[in-house]
Amino acid sequence: MADLARTLLTNASTVVPVREHLRSIDDGDVVSAFLGGEERAFEELVDRYQGRLLNFVYRTIGDRDRAEDLVQEVFIRVYRHIARFDRSKKFSTWIYTIASNLAKNELRNRSRNPLVLFQAIKAKFEDEDRPLQFEDVHTRPDDLYRKRHLREMVEQSVGKLPSHHREVFVLRELEGKSYEEIAEITGVNLGTVKSRLNRARTAFADIIGPLVR
Repeated sequence: MADLARTLLTNASTVVPVREHLRSIDDGDVVSAFLGGEERAFEELVDRYQGRLLNFVYRTIGDRDRAEDLVQEVFIRVYRHIARFDRSKKFSTWIYTIASNLAKNELRNRSRNPLVLFQAIKAKFEDEDRPLQFEDVHTRPDDLYRKRHLREMVEQSVGKLPSHHREVFVLRELEGKSYEEIAEITGVNLGTVKSRLNRARTAFADIIGPLVR
């Protein structure tokens, strides 16, 4: 896939536009296309990850304007260093690691506690393979009001978690990342990830419990 653009444009039997084709292939092939000279492949990576990274960084640092700046910095670093990316690994893990490191640096430089914005929360964590659920657009208005009130309590409660607990909590419960991916993104071993997540869940439940009684 080293020269994806040339192949697409010269193959008469393939009339699919480059951007449409880029949307249909996986991250690794998009990276290969970019490294092969197809600049539109980088635009595809931005389209795929900009919103997701913005949500992740915002929920970690609690400042949307600053989160937008940091996400721009993420893509600057990706553009400069993408040739170093090990294509035997997942691109999503690599880019989340960059975003995580920038968010950690931001928190180190701030004295206030960031707030994490969650759309909704489940009281229990029985399902280990599924992240927290978002608001249901079909829910009745009175139910939506209660959920939004709960969201405000969640903001306050998650903001009280230590930053290293908050990070794994967001990555697992909202982003739906696997334990292995979280370990790569945060740079800690698998046992530490599970330990921090268990402590984060327990602490979160203790904090929010009195507020929802």
